Amino acid sequence: MDHLSLIKPTEISSIINQRPKEAKFGEYVKILSNLQNIYDQLTDLDVKYVIFGIQEDIGVVANCGKQGTSRAWDAFLKVLLNIQSNSFTNPSDALILGTLQFEEYAGKLHKWDEKPSKKIKKARKFVEDIDKEVAHVVYSILKAGKIPIAIGGGHNNSYGMIKGTSLFLQQSIGCINFDAHSDFRPEEGRHSGNGFTYAFAEGFLKRYFIFGLHENYTSENVLMNLKKLNAIDYITFEDICIRLKQDFNSQMDNALKHMDSNPFGIEIDCDAIKDIPSSAMTPSGFQIEDARRFINFFAQLNEAKYLHICEAVPDDTNENYVGKMISYLVTDFIRANAR
Repeated sequence: MDHLSLIKPTEISSIINQRPKEAKFGEYVKILSNLQNIYDQLTDLDVKYVIFGIQEDIGVVANCGKQGTSRAWDAFLKVLLNIQSNSFTNPSDALILGTLQFEEYAGKLHKWDEKPSKKIKKARKFVEDIDKEVAHVVYSILKAGKIPIAIGGGHNNSYGMIKGTSLFLQQSIGCINFDAHSDFRPEEGRHSGNGFTYAFAEGFLKRYFIFGLHENYTSENVLMNLKKLNAIDYITFEDICIRLKQDFNSQMDNALKHMDSNPFGIEIDCDAIKDIPSSAMTPSGFQIEDARRFINFFAQLNEAKYLHICEAVPDDTNENYVGKMISYLVTDFIRANAR
């Protein structure tokens, strides 16, 4: 785990805003003391959830997208640590691991700013390295008997989440993706638009359901590929929210049925949520409450093996808003899964 930076007690204490007669989440959440024997430390701790950040936007660069996904973790952490510690939030069930950091890759890419095609080619190579790091962390968390919750970065990291889970379980898995896009584009080098393609081609992904696909932003070529694969199914946003041909709840049931009792991961791409600053921000999308209901529904199931929230692009004007949204999604997952 060469790129893993553990969160420090001083970092947590500097973020917490103390108030009389209040207890904050950050005061009771667990952390690790050092990088030595991380697996053993995690195994020995009485926690169920391990939360970590992925601070990168290399995958988005490799997909010619909007940078800034590396900032989502900090926005999230500032809010999460300051929510109330109470019988609803149960911070003692969670450990904050720290972040996977890839600034060195971002720095190396800058020298290719004047040669976009070369920059994209280099970025796609770097994504392959990021894949290995993410998969290793996820595998280690699961091996220690905990559930990984990953925040930040591009949707390229779906590949590492799926691979790490599949390797631990020694079987291919399912995935339910709350997303405006399929991220099932061609195998043209790794980027944020083809994580599921590679995971499927390499045998890590067995069943795949896209929840809320946007019809205006899915190519005919991708649609044809999705339709010819029985292992993949989807429902469009327009069928649920515009034409009202399908019901949100019944389509969650349909997605679960498609998993066919296989273990699965929960993927949340923030570009599916209306007006959330993201790498592909949309004026027409699901509400935040829809995403919360979605997580609450699937997190209750024993087959749910991880949560991955990605593609948010906060800035100084909206980081608290984005951080609150992600914190709601994470605490919803923990509450539902703990039942």
